[in-house]
Amino acid sequence: MKESDIRIKVMLDEEQVPDRIFWDADDKGGDGPEEARAVSVALWDHMRKNTLRIDLWTKEMPVDEMKRFYIDSIGGLAQSLLNATGDQFMAEEMNSLCEKLVKHVEEENKNQQS
Repeated sequence: MKESDIRIKVMLDEEQVPDRIFWDADDKGGDGPEEARAVSVALWDHMRKNTLRIDLWTKEMPVDEMKRFYIDSIGGLAQSLLNATGDQFMAEEMNSLCEKLVKHVEEENKNQQS
């Protein structure tokens, strides 16, 4: 059986707040770790029937990028759900939510520029 590692390195400041995040993977391609501003990892605990989550972001992550990160994450989850279960209804509902959130963020950005 093939094995592949995914590594996430988080550098903390003196107050234990993420300052920099790096990730690397055996099958990523390219040389060495790459920097990211946010990471969200979800693991299913089949014994407890719940999700274990790790959500981290650096001090440099702008709020508008954070909102985009979560919208993109929901869209990715919709596609994964469709691929894994074939549940078209749930995937469409999640994508519909993404569309609403994009409109909200666009409206918010427009109001901030006014």
